Amino acid sequence: MAAERGGCSLDAVPLPPEVRESLAELELELSEGDITQKGYEKKRAKLLARYIPLIQGVDPSLQAENRVPGTSQATAVVSKQQKSHSTNSRDERFRSDVHTEAVQAALAKYKERKMPMPSKRRSVLVHSSVETYTPPDNHSAPPDVTTGLVEQLHHERPQVASVRGVPRGYNSSILETGDGVPVNSRVSSKIQQLLNTLKRPKRPPLKEFFVDDFEELLEVQQPDPNQPKPEGNQMNVLKGEPVSVVTNWPPSLLAALQRWGTTQPKAPCLTALDTTGKAVYTLTYGKLWSRSLKLAYTLLNKLTSRNEPLLKPGDRVALVFPNSDPVMFMVAFYGCLLAELIPVPIEVPLTRKDAGSQQVGFLLGSCGVTLALTTDACQKGLPKSQTGEVVTFKGWPRLIWFVIDGKHLAKPTKDWHPQLRDASAEIAYIEYKTSKEGSTVGITISHASMLAHCHALTQACGYSEAETLTNVLDFKRDAGLWHGVLTSVMNRMHVISIPYALMKVNPLSWIQKVCSYKAHVAVVKSRDMHWSLLAQRDQRDVSLSSLRMLIVADGANPWSISSCDAFLNVFQSRGLRPEVICPCASSSEALTVAIRRPPELGGPPPGKAVLSMNCLSYGVIRVDTEEKLSVLTVQDVGQIMPGANVCVVKVDGTPYLCKADEVGEICVNSGATGMAYFGLLGITKNVFETVPVTATGVPVSDQPFTRTGLLGFVGPDYLVFVVGKLDGLITVSGRRHNADDVVATALAVEPMKFVYRGRIAVFSVTVLHDDRIVLVAEQRPDASEEDSFQWMSRVLQAIDSIHQVGVYCLALVPANTLPKAPLGGIHISETKQRFLEGALHPCNVLMCPHTCVTNLPKPRQKQPDVGPASMIVGNLVAGKRIAQASGRDVTQLEDNDQARKFLYLADVLQWRAQTTPDHPLFLLLNSKGTVASTASCMQLHKRAERVAVALMEKGRLNVGDHVALVYPPGVDLIATFYGCLYAGCIPITVRPPHPQNLATTLPTVKMIVEVSKSACILTTQVITKLLKSKEAAAAVDIKTWPTILDTDDMPKKKLANIFRPTSPDMLAYLDFSVSTTGILAGVKMSHAATSALCRSIKLQCELYPSRQIAICLDPYCGLGFALWCLCSVYSGHQSILVPPLELESNVSLWLSAVSQYKVRVTFCSYSVMEMCTKGLGTQTDMLRMKGVNLSCVRTCMVVAEERPRIALTQSFSKLFKDLGLSARAVSTTFGCRVNVAICLQPNRLGKLAEQGTAGPDPTTVYVDMRALRHDRVRLVERGSPHSLPLMESGKILPGVKVIIAHTETKGPLGDSHLGEIWVSSPHNATGYYTVYGEEALHADHFTARLSFGDTQTIWARTGYLGFLRRTELTDASGERHDALYVVGSLDETLELRGMRYHPIDIETSVIRAHKSIAECAVFTWTNLLVVVVELEGSEQEALDLVALVTNVVLEEHYLIVGVVVIVDPGVIPINSRGEKQRMHLRDGFLADQLDPIYVAYNM
Repeated sequence: MAAERGGCSLDAVPLPPEVRESLAELELELSEGDITQKGYEKKRAKLLARYIPLIQGVDPSLQAENRVPGTSQATAVVSKQQKSHSTNSRDERFRSDVHTEAVQAALAKYKERKMPMPSKRRSVLVHSSVETYTPPDNHSAPPDVTTGLVEQLHHERPQVASVRGVPRGYNSSILETGDGVPVNSRVSSKIQQLLNTLKRPKRPPLKEFFVDDFEELLEVQQPDPNQPKPEGNQMNVLKGEPVSVVTNWPPSLLAALQRWGTTQPKAPCLTALDTTGKAVYTLTYGKLWSRSLKLAYTLLNKLTSRNEPLLKPGDRVALVFPNSDPVMFMVAFYGCLLAELIPVPIEVPLTRKDAGSQQVGFLLGSCGVTLALTTDACQKGLPKSQTGEVVTFKGWPRLIWFVIDGKHLAKPTKDWHPQLRDASAEIAYIEYKTSKEGSTVGITISHASMLAHCHALTQACGYSEAETLTNVLDFKRDAGLWHGVLTSVMNRMHVISIPYALMKVNPLSWIQKVCSYKAHVAVVKSRDMHWSLLAQRDQRDVSLSSLRMLIVADGANPWSISSCDAFLNVFQSRGLRPEVICPCASSSEALTVAIRRPPELGGPPPGKAVLSMNCLSYGVIRVDTEEKLSVLTVQDVGQIMPGANVCVVKVDGTPYLCKADEVGEICVNSGATGMAYFGLLGITKNVFETVPVTATGVPVSDQPFTRTGLLGFVGPDYLVFVVGKLDGLITVSGRRHNADDVVATALAVEPMKFVYRGRIAVFSVTVLHDDRIVLVAEQRPDASEEDSFQWMSRVLQAIDSIHQVGVYCLALVPANTLPKAPLGGIHISETKQRFLEGALHPCNVLMCPHTCVTNLPKPRQKQPDVGPASMIVGNLVAGKRIAQASGRDVTQLEDNDQARKFLYLADVLQWRAQTTPDHPLFLLLNSKGTVASTASCMQLHKRAERVAVALMEKGRLNVGDHVALVYPPGVDLIATFYGCLYAGCIPITVRPPHPQNLATTLPTVKMIVEVSKSACILTTQVITKLLKSKEAAAAVDIKTWPTILDTDDMPKKKLANIFRPTSPDMLAYLDFSVSTTGILAGVKMSHAATSALCRSIKLQCELYPSRQIAICLDPYCGLGFALWCLCSVYSGHQSILVPPLELESNVSLWLSAVSQYKVRVTFCSYSVMEMCTKGLGTQTDMLRMKGVNLSCVRTCMVVAEERPRIALTQSFSKLFKDLGLSARAVSTTFGCRVNVAICLQPNRLGKLAEQGTAGPDPTTVYVDMRALRHDRVRLVERGSPHSLPLMESGKILPGVKVIIAHTETKGPLGDSHLGEIWVSSPHNATGYYTVYGEEALHADHFTARLSFGDTQTIWARTGYLGFLRRTELTDASGERHDALYVVGSLDETLELRGMRYHPIDIETSVIRAHKSIAECAVFTWTNLLVVVVELEGSEQEALDLVALVTNVVLEEHYLIVGVVVIVDPGVIPINSRGEKQRMHLRDGFLADQLDPIYVAYNM
């Protein structure tokens, strides 16, 4: 701490000691949060005002404010006394100054690394800083082709621009980089920064991995051959001095109490102080005896339930007393012992949600506690329910609260006497302990152990009768209880109890009491010594010369040494003798393990060891010179207890004795340890009944030992050294680190400026089979974003330098938000719990998975290609059939002559208009569910004629011209389509622009019109106005529209002659759509393909004129267009048209229509299904009351070009089962650009199924997700790890053949092998019209041939990965059914670490990670995985998601997330088919247009 705050070093200035003390006190107030930063600056300036001129002239090299001194020597030397002020405190953790210098020197070695700072939205900043504010970007967006269900139910999804390769002339200024990303984008520069940081080599070089067949095996850390190994001899069991025999030693603690209470009733036992330090009450031994008797009598005789006594001997009773009331606690404790009840002291619960309170409740429940003793004042302060009773705390059993103040106690009758038995193995009391994981256990202590422990402490500490002892510790447990409540009574000592509240107000109080009471012994923690150091300026007159022992209860903490040294330094001049300081080591299970004895009690001189931290991490002790950076200085905790045997055993596995130079767990065998964990036999055996063995496996003793949870070794003079606790042990890649040491290192990085020093937690979480270090600190409210971020980066570097270990996650939370432990400090396990649940709400996060995670599986190397011959042989040898399947053969079917007649749809419509003129073909519903318009065969024919006349006369079009149809979903769209066919023009259906969102939707319309070379636009009057409006002019050049014809008023003229194509291969229409990767592609459909498509669908779905089907799909492309515009005319069935847009104002519209018209077959999209599931989830009862009944539905098909969404279809089926929807009704379809209908699965129920063409139910298989990454299919059982459910996509349509081909060799693959789905069918499209975005796109998409096997057939490549699997089921023809499983689009897959990932799998994992993640999308950018999540919750949860997202993707996919972007709901663009537009999202992110809440760049 050479650098003080003013920007110059105060050490160069001769400040008087009292000024230095005042400064130190200010520092303390600030660090504990008792004074604001402003107040601190003011007071400090005042103090220094007189010395400022001196400071002005300081040598600039000392002004180490923002720079780190070049070397440790450059740090100004600080006087010993000054050092003591600036050591940083924490409940049990302190730094030695050597350590601070080491950290500063280590940091100086690093050049300042430029790490990308996370970006944060203004509102999230706890402390806003202008520099990190992301301004909204004014880049004009490229045009959009995705407008569909623009407004989702809950949030409007802004349509991010969607066509990726824009034709020249569109905002070409944006498209300076190849990817349509502005070059000057801040985001990409940050990503560049991140990449530069990640290019640095990782510290542990990645070892060679091993890979079995294809399974990804995580790297197992191979031990470093050069790591230090223990070389000493095996240690022997250490024997403590024998327990001395004392004459008239009482046979039990209660016998001692009775003796003093009756023979020395006036002797003082305990003095209680209030928060001013005034003695409020002194309890005498007589009073303690009489009041304990009264309480014992009352508990046993006066408390009844249903006329039975409430308690019987051996029952457990909770003691709930505040830290300020030791008197009542002592009475309650001894009262219980006298009544042969077992006290269970616990903390006072303050709120229903105290940290760890639930686990305490679990302990009380498992101990069968029904009664809690407390004081009147405490009971009044507990939270009450309406009835005035104390509330039942979360997880607690129901308790009766009994107040033990005098007026509630009854006087024992003359003939009642308690039974004072000799100390036995019965349980005397239960002490609670919270484990590292946060569970609370009760440790049982027997009467015999309690007595033996008092005896051993009396001997070790040389206690004598009537001595005075000052106790600063919590008297309910641990050393505070052992010295201040039990051993004190044994020896008739007088205890002065200092409450925590008094220490907070006056840290010197304990020293003043030692002085005024001339106490011989004080029991304190390092923290208390540290606090008093910072406040000792006015105390010239205190003297500590009366002390013969200053017992440091947490002397086993490695950082207590600097407190002891500093304390001695200051107080030696006030009568404190060096040998008085006695650190001790204890554990809840083994009680006191070792304590340093003063020389008069025969103790050897104290020891100190300077150990290499690197060797310690391997469990090896190597003394190091103090020059090295990473050393740990530890002091001894004295010798072991009288009558004890101690040994050190290996931490893991069999308890072998350690070698002399090896760190292990200290184990104790004596009559004075705990007995068991109450009610937990398994772990009791492990801890309390350990049998240490020698290297040859021989037990060292026939007596079991108790593990202490302390890690250490035995040094010279048989002194015990402790270097850490099992609870704080973090094992990363086989090396052990101590949480306290990591805290100390973090504190050494200029902590005072940015974080509260007492408020840092370090713990580990297991991610990907190894411990990962997490550091959480409370940030000061005045620290700026940049400061905090810089502090975080420096902490990472310091820990990396000193401990050679990476920190996985560093989080800063707002001041005062971490859960507190009962007496100060942080509740670590609760903090960890909150971190894992995403409830920590940090304000800053830095994750470093790239640095830490070194055990990922080996990246996959692609195997050299297998030759065709061996491939075929391989398949045959393996008995694999080639994976191919086909629908029914259309040439054998009965409707062949009809098929010839129906070759041209224009002919079909005319034929229907003549034969069944009034047969209704279409019903269009509006949002109210009423019929908006209808069309019979004749009406449709007439309207088509009028359109054809208008095209020829008004539009002056020629045969073969292209016409864009820009209509809302409705009958107009259908009529104009047939009008174009009548006139010999080529129609292109286009979704109209969204009037509220012209800027992004109109350019798409313009683009399709231009790309399709449309000579004319047909549309309505309203849209005509819109296309020519002023708003439209802002988005596109409206002067370049082709002729626009408004079809609302057309001449009623008869068409002279209807155009008839010369060949069925002539173009019928163009089908334009945008792929999810943002590519606009138009495919050509010939007349032959169009009629073949209609015929296949008719045969598969059994469509006849008498049928009705309901369609809730967009009518612009793909199967949606075919079902809406083509099929009814071909098959003659009636279509009820429900535009999906209408569902936004009436969600139940589609299902109500299905029910009202008793529809058997209906089609919808995933977005419609999702709207129904989300929007109607709570309304099924209301719909039933309205008479909605779905039992009529035989089949409900979801039209999609993606892997079936099982979770959605299942929840839809489950939800509407209540309305009669059959579980088998919902099925999926599959189509793509090259063939819009490959699979349809119409289910039939009942008799029809036997006669009909229906296939079997769609089957679901479970595949291993890890195998999929290697392009392999491995079937596994449901519920097995890494399993992914896949549902078949439906039954293959008649006339369609499907084969699975290798993506690279283009050879055929075997059954259940993953490859590209290829399709051959009369209704394949004949080619791309143009593909924007990739000019040279793939002629071979439509004319691919296999590289071997059947090389004649011409196939179209779908661009989707999938596999075929022959099932046990048979279809109507008796053939075994081949199921087609679609895994995902090849264009969408992410190639990472040589493996192929499907975004949806990663997204599914991420959405499960936290309840507030509404939606997620992933993409890659420069080989970094970017995860965008929509936060549906308060913005303070945003940063919780960063770690959870990173964890889940690592655990389930073995991938490191590069960037986590948290955005508002509705930001991820979704097209009309309900598919995520990940590429637009990527472009929007890189162009800085998403306005994210937070962007985290993982290091």
